[in-house]
Amino acid sequence: MIVDIGTILECSIDEAIAHVKSPRLLEFVAAPLVRFVPVSPLVFPEAWSAGKYLVSLRLLGVVPFGKQAIVISMSPSETGFSLRDAGYSAIVNTWDHLISITPHGSDCYYRDRVEVHAGLLTPFIWLFAQLFYRHRQRRWRALVKKDFDYGSSV
Repeated sequence: MIVDIGTILECSIDEAIAHVKSPRLLEFVAAPLVRFVPVSPLVFPEAWSAGKYLVSLRLLGVVPFGKQAIVISMSPSETGFSLRDAGYSAIVNTWDHLISITPHGSDCYYRDRVEVHAGLLTPFIWLFAQLFYRHRQRRWRALVKKDFDYGSSV
């Protein structure tokens, strides 16, 4: 099943790309619904690079929800930028998340497209993903409005 949600971010494409490459952004936009605790490596890098990162998931920041592989690849292009997480876990066979950022006037268009496969749990995981990505984009917009001040954004 697929989740496909987009929003306008009132910032430059360069700002959006710089922040989407940061694990700090992931932690911010996921909070407080999900917390990602690095397992391997034990700390997140300053910036994502292509590769595999193993995390422990915590729902609502505290409830253990297993481990997930985040498998990062990136593709800059003349029309924008994309970051893919070809993730998976013991519960979710496929969590293929494609982030794309393209120009939209002086702002940018940010899109989350996620394909999930989790056997019989797929409809439930899909419903969670619908809520989660809407929450993420709301947090993104709030962060942009606060000029990327991670400490004072909602």
